[in-house]
Amino acid sequence: MTCWESALIPVYSSLTHALAEALVDVLWFIEGCEDEQMDPDDAVKVLEGVAHLVSKLSSGQRNEFIDLLGTMAEAESDPARREFLEGFPEGFGLLDDAVNL
Repeated sequence: MTCWESALIPVYSSLTHALAEALVDVLWFIEGCEDEQMDPDDAVKVLEGVAHLVSKLSSGQRNEFIDLLGTMAEAESDPARREFLEGFPEGFGLLDDAVNL
């Protein structure tokens, strides 16, 4: 690993946090793509695929993910990305069966 790699890669508290950040980054990119950058049908397939995947999480996993998204939103300095993070649970169906603690 070179110096620039270690300077750019944040350290996460858990693998779950790192994977959630990566997932949000990909979905944020897809949401912001113009039709010339990504076929709209392909974008919808990816977004629906993620919504289906997270719908299969257990209640505990959903709550953990929702809490993590909240933490990520609080730490986000970009208002548009913060709004995306805050709307993620509802937009991707995490709230349908989630148990609020």
